[in-house]
Amino acid sequence: MANATPLILTALTFAVAMRGGLFNIGAEGQLYIGALAAVSVSLIQLPYPLHVVVALLAAMLAGMIWSLPVALLKLGRGVHEVISTIMFNWIAHFFAFYLIANVLTDPKRGEKTISIVETSRLARIVPHTSLNYGLIIALVAVAVVLFLLWRTTSGFELRVSGHNPEAARYAGISRRKQVMTAFVIGGATAGLAGAVQVMGRPPTYAVMSGLPQFVNLGFDGIGVAMIGRNHPIGIVVAAIFFGGLLVGGRIMQFSPGVPLELVRVIEGVIILALAVPELRTVVVRLWAKTRGRKQIDGT
Repeated sequence: MANATPLILTALTFAVAMRGGLFNIGAEGQLYIGALAAVSVSLIQLPYPLHVVVALLAAMLAGMIWSLPVALLKLGRGVHEVISTIMFNWIAHFFAFYLIANVLTDPKRGEKTISIVETSRLARIVPHTSLNYGLIIALVAVAVVLFLLWRTTSGFELRVSGHNPEAARYAGISRRKQVMTAFVIGGATAGLAGAVQVMGRPPTYAVMSGLPQFVNLGFDGIGVAMIGRNHPIGIVVAAIFFGGLLVGGRIMQFSPGVPLELVRVIEGVIILALAVPELRTVVVRLWAKTRGRKQIDGT
């Protein structure tokens, strides 16, 4: 369950964008920025639990801000979100290295940031484990996204815009608004993923040099979202399965005669087998959209 928590949030980032017809793979960079924003809040003194709330909000805001240039590039210059999100992932990667080494450095241990202060840490649900209240936060985020997408006008417009852009345009639905909405929500959930990962995972409660506790969480979230069919409830189930798969893989590594490469192959085959149906749907939808645009240009 502890491994599933950040995956739920990064999967929501991808799923919200996919519902809007966008391919947002920027959760990786956004969660780096969110984690560092949560760490920076430890520089100020606040009482518990206000400190926790401020750190979470700072992480969400940082993720949203980091995602905005991607939306603006798409709307203003037509830059495809895959290209811009990959670019911003790398920018976030090296920007995080800079902050760890020069700004938020622990004076006693130069390979990490300062540790999250106790008033800003997420309490553990089960003592002596990594399972913390970040799981509750992730489930609340699932409920919020579920409500926004299926119980609000903006969510309906976002889904219509992603399913049939031409029908949405004829209905007067603003594409600009839907793109901004998808990236803002996605940035918030990715930033939140970074925050819960650094605020609730002992023993260091810090961002380490090389970002070992964060690397690939954003990309793994894509697989989780596809396995969960880009639905918030499905994502929760898929994230728990994926978290169990990660634990099983680590246990297999300690078995004699089982190389790490074989463990990774088994994990990859399972994920691909489960994600192929949704991946096929995504490819068909993108192909149909491209074909429709060519026909319009031809006329």
